[in-house]
Amino acid sequence: MSLRFELDPELTPALREEITGLWTDVSNAGGAVGFVPPVTAAEVRPVADRQFAALAPDRLLVGFEPGGRLAAVVFFEDMRFGLMDHWRLLKRVMVHPDFQGRGYGAELLAEAERVARSWGLAGLRLTLRGGHGLEKFYGRSGYVEVGRVPGAIRVGPGDDRDDVTMWLDLRA
Repeated sequence: MSLRFELDPELTPALREEITGLWTDVSNAGGAVGFVPPVTAAEVRPVADRQFAALAPDRLLVGFEPGGRLAAVVFFEDMRFGLMDHWRLLKRVMVHPDFQGRGYGAELLAEAERVARSWGLAGLRLTLRGGHGLEKFYGRSGYVEVGRVPGAIRVGPGDDRDDVTMWLDLRA
């Protein structure tokens, strides 16, 4: 089974709540998407609202599982700088914990790549929190590590993680 993707869906109050709920659930399952568990939807909502407010020029890609439930989300962030207009930053790459292990993350990345190529972009960049083995996951989709800032993310006292930058070259 595969996801049904929608680019720039109507951001209804219901979809906002679904995305905020997914974001909360991903965070509480240990996902590195801006929070450390435990976190509540009330804590995620202000950050989500800022992300939603940036849509246009940023873009939103959502994936629904065959039953219709929201399963995956990623934001394409426009760098808002003409000299960087040929690539985008993927933000908040998320698959709901209920659906992890089904290949939906790889599907989401493949769809993001397809969309980026259709826009004529030269590349996609993303950052990740070290310590989760995500470099291997993104590497399977063609991303390569291009930078690392040791200990840049403090998730707790005595628990500093690397901020890792990965790049997918779309020029090939």
